[in-house]
Amino acid sequence: MPQSDQLDDNLEKNRVPAIDRMMDMLELVERRLEGATIRELSETLGLPRSTVYRILNTLELRGMVRRSVVGTYMLGPRLLAFATNVADAGGYEIADIAASHLEQLSEATGEASKISVRDGDGVLVVGRARGPREYSLSIKAGRRLPFHAGAASKVLLAHLEKGEIDRLIAGELTAYTTRTVTDPKKLVAELRKIRRQGWGFDNGEYSNGVYAYAAPVRNRVGKVVAAVSVPFLNEPDMERRERLRLAVIAAAEAISADL
Repeated sequence: MPQSDQLDDNLEKNRVPAIDRMMDMLELVERRLEGATIRELSETLGLPRSTVYRILNTLELRGMVRRSVVGTYMLGPRLLAFATNVADAGGYEIADIAASHLEQLSEATGEASKISVRDGDGVLVVGRARGPREYSLSIKAGRRLPFHAGAASKVLLAHLEKGEIDRLIAGELTAYTTRTVTDPKKLVAELRKIRRQGWGFDNGEYSNGVYAYAAPVRNRVGKVVAAVSVPFLNEPDMERRERLRLAVIAAAEAISADL
């Protein structure tokens, strides 16, 4: 038996079923922006309601989930503490380093801003700044996003190894809006364009009417470890759009310099 297969077998044998169930529940709650009920979790995961209740109760006591006023369970504030401590391969705490730059970016543009990193087969928002503009969008740190839709997500995806890109976009890609690129060939062409021009754009492909610019953050050896982005409502003023794009690129370069 190859060594890799033996390692996989050992990992499989030494799994903890209770932790597997807990993680399945957290992943399902994560996908339900409006929260999930005990009944939904029980039926979807095939678990007794009593088991679901006990796990949720434990997670709630730890701050990993919270119960809304309507009785659904959502991801809890304790996860934000974990998310903000995500560090890149060089050991830097990116969210902390980026914080002041995001504040300056949001102050300059009037829009909310965020910084995202790769998290397994998805993208995780690890830091954000509120926008002072009246209609700026609200962003939550700790939110997990897909790789194939969204400006920051595509910037991160574009700078992965080719084999990893192929793996992540294999199979059926979810269409979040009518503008989501779900054709792998078209997506690969867009990723190539992002690498060439040095920034990415979301034209409402993840949320209807929500646009965004994003730019890569690089560590001291030039590896892309994060992406800065500014989401905004459809902006017909092309001059203001250009100012947003340039501001995002400048912020990403400033964070890169600090790394």
